[in-house]
Amino acid sequence: MQPEPEYLIGKHQKNLYLAAYSVLQNPADAQDAVQMTFIKYLQQNTDFEDEEHVRKWLFRTVFNQAKDIRRSLFRRRSVPIDAIAEPPAAMESQADRDLFEAVSALPAKERSVLQLYYYENYSTREIAELLSLSEAAVRKRLSRARNLLREKLKGDWENEPE
Repeated sequence: MQPEPEYLIGKHQKNLYLAAYSVLQNPADAQDAVQMTFIKYLQQNTDFEDEEHVRKWLFRTVFNQAKDIRRSLFRRRSVPIDAIAEPPAAMESQADRDLFEAVSALPAKERSVLQLYYYENYSTREIAELLSLSEAAVRKRLSRARNLLREKLKGDWENEPE
């Protein structure tokens, strides 16, 4: 089984972009990672078992592309993203943008597992496979990310009217 690229782009492009953005924190680099993922899809001759197998392959590939971009010499000589980062256009409400900013402030390792767990609904076992980690490492990163978010957003929650 090898679904048409147009179908996959329409179905997965936004989520792949958000996954790449969670690693790179740069819209242009995230778009590059997604484009390279679809180019690799077109170049490979893998016969996938089902659509979920394709989806996992796409996410594993986009994370690998994002890591490669992050490690590149050009990127290391760039301006720090904190100086120019804005939420992607997919964030519609203020609450989404606030949460996005809090998640963006997390270390890249924690951002990646949060993206896959909460937005892509992958299990810890599936995340471990995608990121080549142990399940314990994934659970630890999720726990650490939740604690960091709780502390970061604590002031916002305490100021909420009851």
